[in-house]
Amino acid sequence: MLTALQTSCTVHIKISDYVAQYAIEQPDQEALVSHNERVNYLTLNNRIEQCAKALIALGVTKGDRVAMLCAPNSEYYTVFLATLSIGAIWLGLNPKYSLDEYRHAVEDAKPKVLLSMEQFSGRNYTADLKCLFNDNDCIEHLVIIDNSLTTLSGNSVYYDDFLSGSTQITNEHYQHVNAAVQRLDPALIVYTSGSTGKPKGAVLSHYGLCFGAIVQTEHIKVENPSVICNMPINHVACVADICCTTLVKAGCLHFQENFDPALMLQTIAKEKIKVWAGVPTMFLLQLKQPNFEQYDLSSLELIMWGGSAMPEAGIRDLQRLNTRMMTLYGMTETSAHTIYSAENSNLETLRDKIGKPDHNMPCRLVNDQGDLCQVNEQGEIQFKGEYLMLGYYNQPKATKAAFTKDGWFHTGDLGCYDDNGAIALVGRMSDMYKSGGYNIYPREIELMLESHNNIDAAIVVSIPDPLFQEVGIAFVTNKKCANIEDTQLIDFCKTSLANYKIPKKIIEITEFPMLPIGKVDKGQLRAIAIDSIKK
Repeated sequence: MLTALQTSCTVHIKISDYVAQYAIEQPDQEALVSHNERVNYLTLNNRIEQCAKALIALGVTKGDRVAMLCAPNSEYYTVFLATLSIGAIWLGLNPKYSLDEYRHAVEDAKPKVLLSMEQFSGRNYTADLKCLFNDNDCIEHLVIIDNSLTTLSGNSVYYDDFLSGSTQITNEHYQHVNAAVQRLDPALIVYTSGSTGKPKGAVLSHYGLCFGAIVQTEHIKVENPSVICNMPINHVACVADICCTTLVKAGCLHFQENFDPALMLQTIAKEKIKVWAGVPTMFLLQLKQPNFEQYDLSSLELIMWGGSAMPEAGIRDLQRLNTRMMTLYGMTETSAHTIYSAENSNLETLRDKIGKPDHNMPCRLVNDQGDLCQVNEQGEIQFKGEYLMLGYYNQPKATKAAFTKDGWFHTGDLGCYDDNGAIALVGRMSDMYKSGGYNIYPREIELMLESHNNIDAAIVVSIPDPLFQEVGIAFVTNKKCANIEDTQLIDFCKTSLANYKIPKKIIEITEFPMLPIGKVDKGQLRAIAIDSIKK
């Protein structure tokens, strides 16, 4: 239980309560830096209250969904915390999503309010927003953040006008709504793809966010941490692992709307950042900067990564900084990281192991026979506790399948203990692979390719990649024997898939190699894929 934690952090019901606490205790402490704007905890708390009242004025009540299409910035953070403060459920939408991916999330979660940028990184979302707003009656209000709106039909307003509605709500009413939120109420929905290819919405609770953040701070061991946040807001790494964890220790978030390796290094040096966090791909791109050695990184107290394994060369380069390093393991459904490497881990451990489970997060490894694994025996990693997701939104069957009868969560990842109790991640029970820290499920890509008029069937396999750890290679059979180029299929994928899901290469094949049992021989396909990349 959370109350058993030995922690210097006050345990609150909602993650937004920490802002209110620090607005009183440390009002001048910097809470965030975004677009050269510096915001302290008192100002942030005032903004959250204003936004929360504005949401109430729009008719948002406990349990309603509030969706946001935005990059990581101060508006995202304010709306996220305001939504949770009144018991509504927040949903982040990635600016890189295709319209089809937006449609799935909106049609499934049915948000009452959609807040969105109109433009970002050269992309205009006006047409997408019109489709989402006009095709989904659940969206009662559309709020445009960047105030550059091309006229939309319906109840669409600018962000500033939306905030002005807060004057309709009294402090007493806001406090009443705020106090009605319970610790195991749903707080946010994070969509994560499944083996069927259909993204599922993992529902995380207020307790899960607070519990996970406090556990993580006990391992991070940095007071008033300063961290750069440039992960997409639909990703648990952004919302929970970086934002919530930094918040509970009265830290400062430096928001950057895109990952820029040079800008990250410049910011660490200029702002004296204490915690350098990300997925291995991000670190590798920064380490490859031609003037890396010129950056003053002496302010760093901790370097930590998760999402996938860090290559040995990357670890060696980071070790030259003589800064404490840590690798972590977790997933969306666990609300936070659950396994941490030890403080004094050597290169081999950081390279080959994910660490030991936190003692507050019960963990076990179970073999194919359902028995607990012994040392060096492979088995599925499973977790148990109230901090886990409440379930998959609108999917009771998938939720039931995700847990054992006695409440242990199936991660689908295979691991094994060493003699010291550390866990090595040795494989995945599904075909999921991770590219640049993103979970990618082949079936979603296969379904997309198979929707093409000329494609009969598709199989996607992953192969090692020096930068992204893994990339996908797709094999297709052409049912019409039509002349279709690899680039045409890549462009076809881009119409409905986020860019990180696009296969690195698509190979046309006459027929798939088969195993004696009648299944496709993915091992042989993987060998062909590796060979094709070498050529």
